[in-house]
Formats: sequence, structure tokens, C-alpha cells
Amino acid sequence: MTDRLLLVCGLVAGPLFTVAYLVEGATRAHYKVLRHPVSSLALGDHGWTQTVNFFVGGLLSLAFAVGLWRAGPSHWGALLVGAWAIALLCAGIFRTDPVSGFPPGTPDLPQHSTRQGVLHDLLSLAGFVALAAACFVFAWSGTPGWAIYSIASGVLFAGTMVLASAAFAQREGLVDRGGLIQRVSVTIGWAWLAMLAVRTLHG
Repeated sequence: MTDRLLLVCGLVAGPLFTVAYLVEGATRAHYKVLRHPVSSLALGDHGWTQTVNFFVGGLLSLAFAVGLWRAGPSHWGALLVGAWAIALLCAGIFRTDPVSGFPPGTPDLPQHSTRQGVLHDLLSLAGFVALAAACFVFAWSGTPGWAIYSIASGVLFAGTMVLASAAFAQREGLVDRGGLIQRVSVTIGWAWLAMLAVRTLHG
């Protein structure tokens, strides 16, 4: 029963995280969902809500990683999911710097990055790489259909995250869609984790 509860954490983490940031983004003044990153929701007077969201998503993902270690087909894959979870927790500890003009009155790119902002970016990058790698590691632990889905998820997750990073770096033609691209990327990642949880639960 304990193992099943740990695996269920991987099934609910993504939907909870997604609903939370969608509600926050829709209700935050001056926040543009299409333009601004999810992490920017941690800035401002109500930023604590996204910070809590990072912590909840990270703790649920960490529990899922433990469940994968105990019941899943790949210890390496479980460690990579654990790295993703730790990156989410770190994103809650270290706040991002303002970007793309949010909060209002801040520049599109900060002239001087803060230590917290640098740590947020570096640790988040490590988490993104870990999750993409987990897609490829777990691809070889099942049917051909699962392998194709996992590899495609890893490629699309990594590719869209690169595009989102370019948008937040103010790449012309992408900057006004950076938030949308990042949300597509994160949804791909969370959806794959949920499918991994379902597959492991029924394995």
C-alpha cells in the first residue's frame, strides 16, 4: 500500500501544479500568460502561492521517485526523477529574477543577476535535463509504443524548453510567446510523469 501511495504522488503532482499556476496566472495583475514564465509568479505580493506550488510539486515528485526506486524498472531513472523533484524544491527556495517586464517597472532583462536568480536558473536547468534524460532511460523498460512515446516526450520537452529559454532571453519573434512555449514544455513533462506513474502502478 505504501508503494502504491508513493506512485500515486506521481500521478497527482502534475495536475495539481498545473491547476495552481493556471489559476495564479489568470488572477495576477499585469501578468501575461503568453509572455511570462511560471517562475515569475513567485515574485510580488502574492508570490508565496507559487513558492508553495513549487514545494508541493517537488515533495510529491520526490515521493514518486522513491516509489519508482522501490517498484520501478530503473534505479537510474528513479534518480533522475528525484533530481527533477529536487530542482522544483530549489526553485521554491531560490526565486527567479524579473524577466520580460514582470513585475511591472522591471526591465526585460536584469542588468545584474542576483545570486538567487542565478541559482534558480542553474538548478532549474539541471532539473529540465534530468527529466528529459529520464524519458530516454525509461523508454527501454517497456513496449515499443511506450518507447516511442517516451523518446518523443523527451525530445519535445527538451526542444520546447530551449525555445522558451531563448524567448526569456528576449529572442525576437519568440519573446511574446515565451510563457506559452514554456507551458507546453512543462505540460509534456508532467504528462509523461503521470503516464509513467500509471504504467508502474499497473505493472
